[in-house]
Amino acid sequence: MPHLIAVDWGTSSLRGARLDRAGRVLEEKSAPLGILNVPNGDFAGVFNSLFSDWMKPAGSVCLISGMAGSRQGWVEAPYVACPAGPEELERHLHWIEPRIALVPGLSVEQGEVPDVMRGEEVQIFGAMRLAGVTEGLFVLPGTHSKWATVREGRVTGFRTYMTGEFYGLLGQHSILARTLDADAPLDEAMFLRGVTRAGEGKSLLHNAFGVRALALFDRLSPAQSASYLSGLLIGEELRTQELPAGGDVIVIGAPALTGRYALALAGTDTTVRTFGAEATWAGLRALQG
Repeated sequence: MPHLIAVDWGTSSLRGARLDRAGRVLEEKSAPLGILNVPNGDFAGVFNSLFSDWMKPAGSVCLISGMAGSRQGWVEAPYVACPAGPEELERHLHWIEPRIALVPGLSVEQGEVPDVMRGEEVQIFGAMRLAGVTEGLFVLPGTHSKWATVREGRVTGFRTYMTGEFYGLLGQHSILARTLDADAPLDEAMFLRGVTRAGEGKSLLHNAFGVRALALFDRLSPAQSASYLSGLLIGEELRTQELPAGGDVIVIGAPALTGRYALALAGTDTTVRTFGAEATWAGLRALQG
């Protein structure tokens, strides 16, 4: 099996890893050159500036996941419809050069409304391999959080929540921006208070205004307000889920985010397992068969 250059090219950042034939990471690189920051749209130039040395050995192959395969990216790689596993993605890799391919991403129909993911599917398949499972509930927190169901090694469905984006909008561009400190460290007690409040089933729009009202009556400080709002938003995600009683929930992402979801899920009848960047590299490796 050839050496693999695994690349995760997102909206705001670009990172890659050089893997040996056993899938071990030999070297990693990253740059703030997401698809929105590529000078003059020169994706090939950016790729070569970072990874040309890695591609020199004969037989080296590069797989690129994430937004590089979107309409705003290098080349659009059409989505693969769910249910889908690594085999379906491997068959639909979009080769832009003989040794460089884009991973297509997944789509699913939610009633009459489609849902999509790019990059998260690779993380799911990587976490499956690392955890040694073929079924379960997978959570991928972020700007647009994903909750995905896997059966017999294939993603059968998922839902996207604009949780991170809503947090940014409310914390920077709403009336709440005047009453919270978005950069404050996590206050676990206030975060869980927000999770609990969301779980009571009240409207998120109503609960969000409550952040301002609590601050007006000096019941939340600016630092506490940030954690409380985060809890409200993540709690709103949890409120709509059918969690596996006594089962595992696998959370994949940056530690700061996976830690919050693990904290929110601690009061449920589930066992939480977390993975980070290693899930991406393992997932791209899984697409080599």
